[in-house]
Amino acid sequence: MARQAMKIVLSVDGMTCGGCVEAVKRVILKADPAATIDVSLETGRVDVTTIAEGSDLTAAVTKAGYDADIAA
Repeated sequence: MARQAMKIVLSVDGMTCGGCVEAVKRVILKADPAATIDVSLETGRVDVTTIAEGSDLTAAVTKAGYDADIAA
């Protein structure tokens, strides 16, 4: 049975430019190639609709060099 896609909101610190935004998108898409992603560089908010676990996404973004947490 396939997992249902859900919306996860991440808070990401350390993004300073468009290249950072693209790097964050790349690592999320590695975890779930079908994810839809909306990144706000100004606020550090990353909205993801995905079948991946939030903990997997935060781990991937952290491994890429950014501080990531699931937003409250």
